[in-house]
Order: sequence, then structure tokens, then C-alpha cells
Amino acid sequence: MEGQKEVLERLRRSFEGGRTRGAKYRRGQLEAVVKLIHDNEAAILEALHRDLRKPHFETVMSEIDITLNEANFALNHLESWMQPEYVSKNLATKFDDCFIRKEPLGVVLIIGAWNYPLQVILVPLVAAIAAGNCAILKPSEVSGATEKLLAELVPKYLDQDCYAVLCGGAEETKDLLKNRFDHIFYTGSQAVARHILLAAAPHLTPVTLELGGKSPCVLWGGLDIPSAARRLAWAKFFNAGQSCVAPDYVLCHPKIVEPLLAALKVTLEEFYGAQPRESPHYGRMVADRHWDRVKGLLERSQGRVAIGGDSDKEDRYIAPTVLVDVDESDSLMEEEIFGPVLPILTIPSLDSAVDFINRKDKPLALYVFSESSEVVTTVLERASSGGFCSNDGMVQMTLPGLPFGGVGASGMGRYHGRWGFDTFSHSRAVMLRGWGLERVNVLRYPPYTPPRLSWLRWATTISRKDGWGCSVM
Repeated sequence: MEGQKEVLERLRRSFEGGRTRGAKYRRGQLEAVVKLIHDNEAAILEALHRDLRKPHFETVMSEIDITLNEANFALNHLESWMQPEYVSKNLATKFDDCFIRKEPLGVVLIIGAWNYPLQVILVPLVAAIAAGNCAILKPSEVSGATEKLLAELVPKYLDQDCYAVLCGGAEETKDLLKNRFDHIFYTGSQAVARHILLAAAPHLTPVTLELGGKSPCVLWGGLDIPSAARRLAWAKFFNAGQSCVAPDYVLCHPKIVEPLLAALKVTLEEFYGAQPRESPHYGRMVADRHWDRVKGLLERSQGRVAIGGDSDKEDRYIAPTVLVDVDESDSLMEEEIFGPVLPILTIPSLDSAVDFINRKDKPLALYVFSESSEVVTTVLERASSGGFCSNDGMVQMTLPGLPFGGVGASGMGRYHGRWGFDTFSHSRAVMLRGWGLERVNVLRYPPYTPPRLSWLRWATTISRKDGWGCSVM
């Protein structure tokens, strides 16, 4: 059986031989990803149900269709993405060809997460293939059924000399990171991300980090409370709250709390029935230790459980839970919850909500629910986040035309659509010059004289334009 180094060397030989560079090859491998999913939808549904008790509906929406949409989007735009991008020139380069050439980086490493174990491996892979790279995939061992399925299917459908799946836990990943890659793409926690950066440093390997954080949801001003409750509950309790862009906590005026709670109670019964544990539409925590962590946060909280609160470790079940009377120092505000627990905090003003958000690390997502465009614009302009959505949750990540990624502690770099292609590409500056006009070139050669400098500055200076597009001296 091949070791890590042997697999990496095999892929590097393929890349250096130019195997992945042509548009026809890239298109064929992207079509293979689509076929892999179509042919094995039943097996994918079964694996995700075993790992997370993920409902059929949620798996199709968040794992299968998102990946298919990314692959089809790349297939629709591949040739245009690969075209050189010509740039503006000055007088001195008027007769030169000046453009940006998108080139593949080489052999890249994609390390996936357990909460969306198919999507967060295959969507970056789509981008890496489109950009012309070879790739090693490292799925999360926590979602073991999906890990096993990927290890079985990827070699069957994709070129084994260019794409490989390596399985294992923390030690295997640590050994893998000792190798030199041309890019590392990691989805997961901030704690592990620090180790990724340290491992990448000796090789000066560029890194994309897709992390998480505590994504706030601000409810302010006039709003449709029943609709807000449905959208908030869907985004929070989808995948049992195990989503990096799930609303992590709510900030609202005290007067909104009781109407919101009443609407959430109605909504959760509509979604999951009177006994959510019996619902086929509600998932489970992925593993015992993740159940323990979320249950521990809940037990240490000083807030009041207003909805839910019951749990069963043997079933890895935590009910959809909402707490009120939570303050900033509460255990639920110490770290990303990453589970089906929603704390509601009250604030006296919109300014105080913005100040609250800005005291924290920059989140991966920021949500504002309000009928007032002024409220939405205020939060959008005054608080930073990886992504932003008004009057809904999580849907911003489903559109391939929008970049997905964090800022500050919530990550670095972005992907989806063209943004993923660019992440796995080197933007190479190219200037193609001929041998003509040498009599003009002498202006830059020694001996230097004031007249030569004057002519050169005239030929190369970029003039500033006023608001009307006219040059300003």
C-alpha cells in the first residue's frame, strides 16, 4: 500500500508532466465529479444519515445540490475563466501584450470538516480541478461513514494519478502536513487552523482557512415576527445547529423577546412536532464528545431555558433549545456553540448591538432581520463579517456567484464559483515585448540625462482623473 510520500510524488509527477492543464482534461474530471454524485446519491444519503442522522432533505440541499451546482457552474464558465486577462497600458508599453495568465498551483491539500463532510471536500475539489491542479483529499475521520465512502468513490471516478483520498486521524494529518504542498485548504476550527499555519510555515505554503465563529443575528425595528421566527429557526437548527454559518446568538430589544419566543415555539412544533426527538426531519450531534461539549455549555449557562433543553447522550440528541436572560459573560458566549442551542440577548439600542458585535472577533456571517433598510444598512456598514444576509440565514452561501470565506478570526481566503478557481490559481503577470522601438528604449539606458528622464516620465506617468473622467495635472 502506498504511503503518503509515494502518493504525493505520484501526483506531482502527473502535474509536472502537464496532465491537468488542458481545458478538455479539466472538463472531463469535473464531469466525473457530477457523475460520482448522480450515480451514488443513495449511498451518500445513507452515509450522511449514519454520521449525523441528517434528513434526506437536508442532505440533498446542503451536500448534493450545492456540490452539483458548483461543478455545473464551473463547467459553464471554465473556458472564460482560463482566458488571459488583458490590462491597461501606458505609452511606453503601447505595442506590448500585457496580461494576467491564470496558472495552476500544483499539488494541493484539501482538509475537510465533519459537519458537511461531502460538500466541504468536493466543492474545494471542484475549484482545484477547474484551476488545473492535482489534489490530495483528507476527509474528517469524525464523519466516518462519509470518509469511507469518499475513499471508495473518488478513485473509481477521478484520475488516480492526479487525485487521491488519504484517511486517518490527527496523527495521520500531522504527518501529512510535514510534506510540501503548493496550497493547503482547510475547513474546521480555529484551534486546528493555528496548527495548520505552523505546519505550512516551513515550506511557505499558502493557506486558505474556512473557519467559523459566533455569527450574530440582530432583530431590530419593525419586522414580521412569525416569518422571522421561521427563517431564524430553520437557519439555526438545520443540521442540528452544526453549521459554521448558523446564527449563533440573537441580539434584540427586550420588547421583542416574548413575541419572538411565542413564534419560535409555534415554529418548532410546525417543523419537528411536539417531540422533536421522534422527528425524521431533525438531526443529531456527530459524536459523543461534541454532545458533551454542547451539553456542558448549556449546563453552565446562567440563562433561562425557554424552549427545549432535554437531551439524551446515548442518542446524541439535544432538543432545539432557546435560552433568554443571557448576558455577555455567559458560558454560551465563550465560544461558537455549534449545536442546537440559541441564546437570546437583549440590547437597548441598535448602536449598542453594533458595539457588541465589534467587541468580538469578526464572525463568518452576520444577519439582520428588519423591515427598515436603514437598520440593515447601518449594521452592514458599521460591523465587519465574512458574509452578510438580511432577513434570512445561511442562504448567502448557496450562490456560486458570491465568495464564501471569513475575515480575521473567522478565516482567510475565499471560494465558490470564480473565487475558488482564483484561490487555486497563480495570477501570473505577463508582458510580451518585441525587438522594435529600440531607438525609444535608449531613453532608459545610461548615461542618464534630465531630458531622457523627462521623456520617460511623460511616457509612463499615470494621470489622475477628476469625477468627470478628465485628466488632472
